[in-house]
Amino acid sequence: MNPIVVRNLKIGEGIPKICLPIVGHTQYEITSQAMTIAALRPDIVEFRADWYDDCVSDEHLMEMLKLIRKLVDMTPLLFTFRTVNEGGIQDIEKDEYLRVNKVAIESGLVDMIDIELMIGDKEIKDLVKLAHKNDVVVLMSNHDFEKTPEKEVLVERMEKMIDLGADIPKVAVMPNSNRDVLKLLDLTDTISSTYPDYPIVTMSMDGRGVVSRLAGEIFGSSITFGCARKASAPGQIEAGELAVALKILHQNLYHKEI
Repeated sequence: MNPIVVRNLKIGEGIPKICLPIVGHTQYEITSQAMTIAALRPDIVEFRADWYDDCVSDEHLMEMLKLIRKLVDMTPLLFTFRTVNEGGIQDIEKDEYLRVNKVAIESGLVDMIDIELMIGDKEIKDLVKLAHKNDVVVLMSNHDFEKTPEKEVLVERMEKMIDLGADIPKVAVMPNSNRDVLKLLDLTDTISSTYPDYPIVTMSMDGRGVVSRLAGEIFGSSITFGCARKASAPGQIEAGELAVALKILHQNLYHKEI
């Protein structure tokens, strides 16, 4: 797999990179979480802007991004506005979604941007073009909080992400059986083998799917999402425990010291 380099972080190489989300409603909550998360030294920090009450204000959003960047310093910053349809907090119009993401992309403060696959092909292409113009890595995503679609459907979605210009395709699904978890792992292995030039991110959510958050190095998922104080999705593991588990798996996978 060819890694993508974000600052000095190589995504798609070695142990899956740990991403911790900031999920606060106010400036105080967000800065408090950012300080806590920065102290944990994750590989990536995600700002879940849909949690922030004032995110649709360009002025407040820019102010918040400046504060977060200062607090996380050189740690890669992923900007995400998750829509309600895919598990987000605020219900906004498509035009607002596009504007918020454009503000983040052009801010010079974020390293990665989450763009949802279902927002529309033309809109996606425009955002991808803008992101790449500003040297922002595109993590394109699709989430299903109710079920795990058939493998063929998920393959089609991830291939479409690649066609639309994603640097890192991502899917997250809800398992309703153990077989659903196996389906997700099979998908991960298939896509990572078929498209070795693309780091990918996959996860099966909730407690049942927790193995998928740990087994990325085996099956081919390059980023795993944990939590510091508050989880942004069901099944996220506490950051310290996640780091230990990933290191144990890595060490025993290759039978060597870390």
